[in-house]
Amino acid sequence: MPKSLADWLLHLESLHPKTIALGLERVAQVKQRLNLEPDFPVIIVGGTNGKGSVCAMLESILHAAGYKVGCYTSPHLLQYNERVRIAKQQASDAELCASFEAIEQVRGDIEMTYFEFGTLAAMQCFIAHKVDVAILEVGLGGRLDAVNVFDADCAVVTSVDIDHIDYLGDSREQIAFEKAGIFRSGKVAICADSDVPPALSAHAQQIGADLWCIGKEFGLRAHQGQWDYFGKDGGRSALPYPALRGAFQLQNASAVLAALDVLKTALPVSMSAVRRGLIEVELAGRFQFIPGQPQWILDVAHNPHAARSLAQNLANLPPAKTFAVLAMLKDKDMAGVVQALDAQIDVWLVAGINAPRGANSGELAQVLLGLPVRGEVIDCNSIENALNEASNRAGENDRIAVLGSFYTVAEVMHLRKVRGV
Repeated sequence: MPKSLADWLLHLESLHPKTIALGLERVAQVKQRLNLEPDFPVIIVGGTNGKGSVCAMLESILHAAGYKVGCYTSPHLLQYNERVRIAKQQASDAELCASFEAIEQVRGDIEMTYFEFGTLAAMQCFIAHKVDVAILEVGLGGRLDAVNVFDADCAVVTSVDIDHIDYLGDSREQIAFEKAGIFRSGKVAICADSDVPPALSAHAQQIGADLWCIGKEFGLRAHQGQWDYFGKDGGRSALPYPALRGAFQLQNASAVLAALDVLKTALPVSMSAVRRGLIEVELAGRFQFIPGQPQWILDVAHNPHAARSLAQNLANLPPAKTFAVLAMLKDKDMAGVVQALDAQIDVWLVAGINAPRGANSGELAQVLLGLPVRGEVIDCNSIENALNEASNRAGENDRIAVLGSFYTVAEVMHLRKVRGV
């Protein structure tokens, strides 16, 4: 058996012929063999964008309230341990290796993907640590995603838009049906998208889930510097804005407070914990500012919906010449992302991603030049070259936005760390 975490991750990558293989039958069998039955509340968070923000805010508030929180998210940026957190601390290599070994010993000839292995390992860690609550982020879709092998006491769908069309379909209705798969009969399901797809409502009604929609059963009222939350059983007033930047974070935060309303009997949360959790929440790579001159902004926006949000956030900043370090996966809507951001970008520094699904810089540059875009397009070949070009060309009053993929942001974070900047 593998010994180190790095060896285990290489082993997991080799086990299944496909990186993504949707379906619950395999992972459910192994879950049963491991007897993974959580006796604590489980919150499952799905959606096209905003999942990471909702998970981070839930984790931060519940931690501030004194609960031991298990949080499972994906993908990671710099190291795998980021995916599994207990009491806001990353799981150790030893813990993860022990969980992987336990799964390997019982799975027999059942083929499992990297994500399926990771999902069961995370839950095993949470059960071993006797957490008070587990927050599970959907990897892809919902209905057939590995986290859905566990029953949600409260399910949250943050937003529904077009992404992963090869797996989820090419319409909002098809995608909404897949995301609604995390709902459970007799449990509350929360939708933070103000344009609720009929398929989402229909599925909730069909299975007997209690659907709470933003603007109806819960919502928000923003004031200068503060905001109020209202829900079915009252509200919370004079709340601080979340530490996470961006136009949609109040919608995400109101969905978080709705989820806390759902679980208030099992997990009561005070106003002071809500305030502290919102102020202290952190999430790398989501409209993340790095201090200095020029200003750096890291954002994993990798579909048109996320790119529109990033464009709105950039437009709300003081005017400045903006350089974009852009690298994307070839199965993403590259043209849609570029078009959404075009008005905000003055220079496109295009790079390739060295991964099986990565687009090379030439393919991406061709997309930009074919649109065409307003700004200058420079083919930099690699992310490192694009980083160098940005550093050399940007003045101290300019800004550099790094975007297009978790891979892009992760590599820039790694390179900056190596260089000590």
